[in-house]
Amino acid sequence: MDLDMAQVRAFVRAAEEMHFGRAAGTLGISQQALSKRIARLESLLGTDLFQRGGNGVGLTAAGQRFLQPARQTLAAADAAVAAAVGKDRPLRVDVWGHLYAPMRTLAQVAGRAGELVLGHGRDLPSVAAALLHGDIDAAFGRVHPPLHAGLAHRLVRLEPVDAVLSADHPLAAEPALRPDQLRGGVLWAPGALDRLDFLHQFADRFDIRNRASSVNLGLAHFLAEVAGDPQRFSLLPADVPRPEIPGLRSVPLVSPTPLYAWSLLWRTGNRHPGLTSLTAACAAEAAQSRWLEYNPAHDWLPEPPHTR
Repeated sequence: MDLDMAQVRAFVRAAEEMHFGRAAGTLGISQQALSKRIARLESLLGTDLFQRGGNGVGLTAAGQRFLQPARQTLAAADAAVAAAVGKDRPLRVDVWGHLYAPMRTLAQVAGRAGELVLGHGRDLPSVAAALLHGDIDAAFGRVHPPLHAGLAHRLVRLEPVDAVLSADHPLAAEPALRPDQLRGGVLWAPGALDRLDFLHQFADRFDIRNRASSVNLGLAHFLAEVAGDPQRFSLLPADVPRPEIPGLRSVPLVSPTPLYAWSLLWRTGNRHPGLTSLTAACAAEAAQSRWLEYNPAHDWLPEPPHTR
């Protein structure tokens, strides 16, 4: 009996995701194609690997027995391909959204993802171009449309966002703020707002009409500009390490809490074995640290969360 590696890969990814749609997205294929591959594998083996019902999918006893050997088979196949085509090299990873310190998140999974080499991306378009050209293998930051059809992505972390404002701002003493309470202030952006999707959508959603931008000279300079004017405010993911800036206040946002979505991005068809390790490490940390908690009744995202 000869196993088709594409079918085995489809089974393993679906078993890890427990969701055919998400599994298909990580492989860069349609859900229908993934289902066909799994069905052909089940036909070849002569047994069902998944229990399919109205409440989702689960592994059968045969599927549970098959999963670990299937993972080992894939690892051996990936190693054979890497040896043949010279891909026994570190995974090349880039980040964007540097003001929000994306390396904070990657640093928490890097030790479990094998050897990584970092690139020098500036923004999503430049990083996407590097992926499509094969200059890098994976990237990390906030994904937003338009995105090239040759790229796949997976949501890794949803991070609450705080308001940062001058200590002299009229709302600086509040223990927490609703986003709509900021309507009277000036949203200060570290660059042209039409290139900063998250801030742009926040301003539109909560009717922030007073908007102004600066030149991105780094987080310390940007926050000093916010602290220097009692009408300005901006947004910053809650866990971003803040430099000591006199006169700066950070206030949690509630009802709803804006969430900044961090995603892993890669070129469809990239078979570097380190990419599998990196996505697995991100998924494990997300589960352990509850990175993907989302309650639409209390949280706000510029677009529905995607877990492709």
